[in-house]
Order: sequence, then C-alpha cells, then structure tokens
Amino acid sequence: MSKYGIGQPVLRFEDPRLLRGQGRFINDVNVYGQAHAVFVRSPHAHAHIRSIDIEDAKNAPGVVAVFTGHDVRADGLGMPKANMPRKRPDGKPMYAPQRPPLVTDRVRYVGDPVVMVIADTLAQAKDAADLIVIDYDPIPSVTLTEDTVKPGAPAVWDDCPDNISNSVERGNKAATEEAIKSAAKVIKRRYVITRVHAQYMEPRGTLGTYDPGEDRMTLYADVQYPHRVRNMLAQNVFKVPESKMRVIAQDVGGGFGTKGWQYVEHRLTLWAARKLLRPVKWTCERSEAVMADEHGRDNVGEIELALDKDNRFVALRLNMLANIGAYVGSDRNLLSPFGMIGTVLGVYLIPKAYINVVGVLSNTNPTAPYRGAGRPEAIYLIERLIDDAARELGVDRVELRRKNMLPESALPYQSPVGPYYDCGAFEQNMDMALKLADVAGYAARAAESKARGKLRGLGIVNAIEQAAGTAQPEYAEIRFNPSGTAALLMGTKAQGQGHETMFKQILNERLGIDPADVQFIDGDTDRVAFGMGTNGSRSTVLGGSALFEAAGKVIEKGKKLAGHLLEAGEQDIEFAEGVFKVAGTDRSVTLKQVAMAAFNPMRWPKGGGFEGGLYENATYLGQKDTYPNGCHICEVEVDPETGAVHLDRYCVVDDVGTVMNPIGLKGQIHGGVAQGVGQILSEQVVWDRESGQLLTASFLDYAMPRADTMCSMEIKSNPVPTKFNPLGAKGAGEAGTVGAMPVVMNAVIDALAPLGVKDVAMPATAHNVWRAIEQARAG
Repeated sequence: MSKYGIGQPVLRFEDPRLLRGQGRFINDVNVYGQAHAVFVRSPHAHAHIRSIDIEDAKNAPGVVAVFTGHDVRADGLGMPKANMPRKRPDGKPMYAPQRPPLVTDRVRYVGDPVVMVIADTLAQAKDAADLIVIDYDPIPSVTLTEDTVKPGAPAVWDDCPDNISNSVERGNKAATEEAIKSAAKVIKRRYVITRVHAQYMEPRGTLGTYDPGEDRMTLYADVQYPHRVRNMLAQNVFKVPESKMRVIAQDVGGGFGTKGWQYVEHRLTLWAARKLLRPVKWTCERSEAVMADEHGRDNVGEIELALDKDNRFVALRLNMLANIGAYVGSDRNLLSPFGMIGTVLGVYLIPKAYINVVGVLSNTNPTAPYRGAGRPEAIYLIERLIDDAARELGVDRVELRRKNMLPESALPYQSPVGPYYDCGAFEQNMDMALKLADVAGYAARAAESKARGKLRGLGIVNAIEQAAGTAQPEYAEIRFNPSGTAALLMGTKAQGQGHETMFKQILNERLGIDPADVQFIDGDTDRVAFGMGTNGSRSTVLGGSALFEAAGKVIEKGKKLAGHLLEAGEQDIEFAEGVFKVAGTDRSVTLKQVAMAAFNPMRWPKGGGFEGGLYENATYLGQKDTYPNGCHICEVEVDPETGAVHLDRYCVVDDVGTVMNPIGLKGQIHGGVAQGVGQILSEQVVWDRESGQLLTASFLDYAMPRADTMCSMEIKSNPVPTKFNPLGAKGAGEAGTVGAMPVVMNAVIDALAPLGVKDVAMPATAHNVWRAIEQARAG
C-alpha cells in the first residue's frame, strides 16, 4: 500500500508554504494603481434616510470617487434574488426582499451599507468617510426572533406587516397530531438557538479590476464558490456573458459557509473598477465584520415528543421560527435551517412526524449557512429533548436512546420527513463511545468533583447530518504534461481543510502518481472549467468522486496506448499502482511512460483512431445525499458559586464513511467541536432589544473560545462506507459541530439538574449559569 494512498496519515502538503508566510490570501493580492474603498454603514437598526451629504468627502485629499445607491441604480446594476419555491403560511407567494448594493431610502439593520468612498490610500478613504453627513430618522426596530411575530411588532418592510417571509412543512400533520393525542406521554419543550458569526481568521475582502482592451472584469475574492460567484455577477448583476467575467479565489483563511457568495462588496468593487478604469480594493476590518457579514443559526423551536406506555417514540412535532434577517438576497438565505431540518428525528425510529419552519424578517443581518447549516440545530433539538424526556420520565437516558435507536437491520430507512439513511452502525457508535469515554467510571469522577465543591455533568448524544447534497454536480480534471507530470484541477474550493492533500491522496490511490509530480489548482474560473465550490461536506464525496471517475478515464485511455507499447491487446492490459502490465507476464510500462508517449506521435498506434495527449475530466452528480453520524460524549465541571463551566473530557466516535486521511479527519473534528463548544459556552451576536443597537461588534464583547476553553479529545472512527458514491465517503467537515452543540449543553444541564435547574439560556456563560442556579434556589 502506498504511503500516500487513501486512508494513510499523510501530513498536509499545503502547510510548509503557509507556515513560511508564502500563502496568497486576499490581502496579499495587490495590483498596480489600485484604489481603496471604505463603506459607510448604518449606525441604526431601522431608519429613514432624509439626506446624504457627500460634498466634503468628494473634495477631501486623495479621494477618487464617492458613490451612493443612486449612482448604482443609475447604471442599471441588477440584483440577484431567491428562486427556491416557497410560500407564506397564508398561501401567498414568499416575501423575499432583494438586497440593494447601497441603500438609498431606508436602512434595515446596523451595518447596512449606504455610501462607498474610494481614495488613493486606505487612510484617505477612511478620513473622507468621516466627512459624510447622513441625516437619519430612526424608527422602531425588531431584532429578537420571538418578537418579530408578536402583535404590534415593527414591520421590517411595510408591505409585509407580519414579518413572515415564508414557511416550509414536512411530514404528515394530521397523522402526527393524532399520534400525539393518543400517546401515553408527551414531552414538550421550547429551545432557543442563538445567533453567531463565523469569526474566521481572515475577514472578507475583494479586489475588482477591469481590462478595457478585453472588456473584461476580474474579481479577486475569498469565496467558497468561485464559479457560482462568476455566474451570478455575469448573469444577474452586470448582464454580460460569463466570458467577460473571471473570479479568482486563492488561499482563504476560513470560510465555514459564511464566505459562500453574494456579498454586495463583490459587485461594487467590480462596478467601481469598470467605472473608474482603475482597480478597487476593499478589505473588511475585524471591527466591521459582524456588521458586514451574514450570520448563522438564530431560531426558536417548540418541539414535542410523544411516547407510548413502554417509552417508545411514536411521534414528533416541531414548530420553529427561523430569523432570516432583513433581506433575502439569494437562495443562500433560505438554506438554513429549512433545507436540513429533516434530521431532527436523529438516529431514532419515530414513525410519525411533522415539521413547520417559518422564516421571519428582522432588523438584523441576513442569515445563511454556517458550519452545519441547520444540522446542528436539528440534533440540538432532538438530543436536548431526549435528555429532558428521560429526566421527566425517570428513566436512564442511554437506555431510552437505545430502545428507540434505528438498528442496522432497519437500514436503509426512509424517514417520514425526507432523509434516506442508507447505512450506519448507530448503536455500535454509542457503545464504542461509552467505552472510550469511560462512562462506567463517571460516578467516581462526579464524587471527586463534589468533594471539591464542584458539580460534574455528563452529556451523551447521537448525531447525524444530511451532507453532500445531490442537487449540484462537481468537477475534476487531470491534465498530464508531456514530461509525464500532471496538473489536478478541482471545482471545489479549499478554505483550510487540506483539499490539496486529500485530492492528491485519491489520485495516488487511483493512479499511483507521486504527489510531488502533481500541481494542484482550484479557485480560478479561467483555469478550472466548472465547479460548484465547497459547502455542506461535499468536497470529498462529490469532488473526490469526480476525481475518481476522471482517473478511471485516464486508465482506460492509458490501456489503449499501453497495449500498443507492449504489443498486446488492450483487453489483456491490467493497471495497478501506477503500472500497466500484460496480464500473466512481467511486461509492463509505467503510467508516466504512457503519459509521455501520449504526446509523441511516433509512439501512437498506427492507422489512426488514437487521440493524442492525456487529459481527462469528469462531472459527478451524487446518487443520494450522505449521512455522516456518530456519538459524542463530554463531561463538564460547574462551579455553583460563580457559574463558571469547565470542559473536562470529550470523546467522539464518528462514521464519515471511508476515511481519506485520519490526520485530516481529526483536524476537522477538532475544529468542528471547537465551533460547537464556542456557541454553547460563549459566542452570541446580541442587539439591544429596544434600540436595535449591535452590542457585540468586537472581541471585547463577542466571546470566542480559546485554547483553555477546550480539553483534550479522544477520537475514534467507526466507518460504514456508503454505496452511493465510488469512494464510500460521507463527508466530515461539519460532523464535529453537529454533535458538539447538544452534548455540551446536555452536560451543563446534567450538572445543574440536582439543583433543580431545567434549562440554561444559550450561551451557558458563567452569568447565565449562575442566574439559572439562583432562580432554581429561589424556587
């Protein structure tokens, strides 16, 4: 077996240049003559704009231009819109207000962009922006999700007075209601899942250029979907052929879904560059990011679980409010949690179910996919509810889960709300995790904590997610050079996950090519023919499968030429580990030799019929979605006097299908868990409920998890490969977050339950935990 093949613990090929500071991030990209842009953003959550005075700014030193929304509108720039089929609960069409690049008459959240200032230097642009005078007339706003649908709530848009954009239903409502009515016991809870921001290491940025000779625009940006960004800009905004638009995304310092596409700064820098005949660059500053970016999560779920007299689950009903912010600029704003809420049934047999998700507008940033994109929310709801049910019924939570878990014999399983679970070993995952976490020794650890005046809590959850959606295909190309080396071009886009390493491993497994002989290319719409980008744990499953199939085409073409070189019939040629061989003999030729011969006409078969060169591509569309799953177990200690929570132990048993690289997989799990832990223990975007003012714009107020927040993790794989793609992969990028959110909160509640605490507001900060303890003590 090759040391670089699938399943091998290969160190990342990307890391040496990044560690040497040789990365090519958006702030490293500069072109001659570029100007710098700054955006003046609304300080109000909701206000009419009476006037905008830009004269002093236009005359300031170094200023190239000052633009308002009226300038953009005069040039006829288009606005993308959402296309997903949606309706409101009253049956009327979805209310999905498009997002203007710059607002002209009414701002609808703190951070809404109003004016664009462009100057020779960034400092000059900032100075000029300070000279702009905007006369606002503040009006009432609504930022809290539960407030949006209350009678008398301020309308974000006048022609949508109830703030309801759309709704989605799944399952059988009547059958579920009947099952709940006749159930022996119904457990009902209300869970609030807070809003968070991705807080990637590199804030967003964009550089737009225009070549008048070619009449062509180029956008440098840290986006996850370069080709989709190009298509959107060409088709919907500038209304030009795609050949007139190029998008280049090089190194990306973290994306997590939030850097997908569709930001107004992309179109504005391109538009300004074309208008001014000068490159225009914008770099978001950390203090601006929470105001400028899309956010994640933010919903309220009322969920009911019905059980029979033997404590078997018979029905589940979920009614959820999902805050989608002030605008619906594209389908992205409808993906989370609407598209992925079906996994709210978890890994359990629940024969009747009904889900109703209502998307509400508010005076906040639009929401969009953020690591997990609806799946962490779904598992949070079901796993919190099962723990609460076990406490209320007085039964063991592990046994309640075991009794209702889907056995392997029940798979494949068609869920009543959509998902199709093809394979998995759910109970085995849990049993392995219970052993890995030494749950048998938990009582002794809890006693030791109690002796020190601390409360210890144990969280156990089973997670599953819907990944690698089959709605969009993915592309891969293998392009050999005359010397026998190759270029690998992928339609996915790396943002730090180690794509180069993983894809080279697949290529090595399939073709035996030394990774050192392979050039890796992604993120450039001129170099890569097609691609849907990276999201939803799809890169390995769909991109890797496209690469697997492209490699198969290389092998088939190589056999034709190898047969000629070895004076044998094509049907007698075998291929393995980079070598073509005549079956049953020792006659062979390497793939590298065949590749070199493919560019030498003197070595082609006589009589024609062989097309020279060796470059193959494949576009792969998955058969069905995949379902990564696993079991997370953690222990926390809580100080009852201060409310401080300490994460003490954490273990994961995961099934992501075929493991490409165990080192890379552990890194993905570590990162995903950290983001889930962050949301539960510290992170939250907060606005003042009365004024709508953003209160968490910087790290002074938005509390990120730190190294000392985390504990060491034990991670073990229990792969059950899927048959729905040639690699057997299920996806790994979001699995950590999906399980981390509920398991940490369940552990906190478990620690506090002896005090009578039944719930803690998310995030479980020391203050929120202390307050819950005091309220319980007060009765």
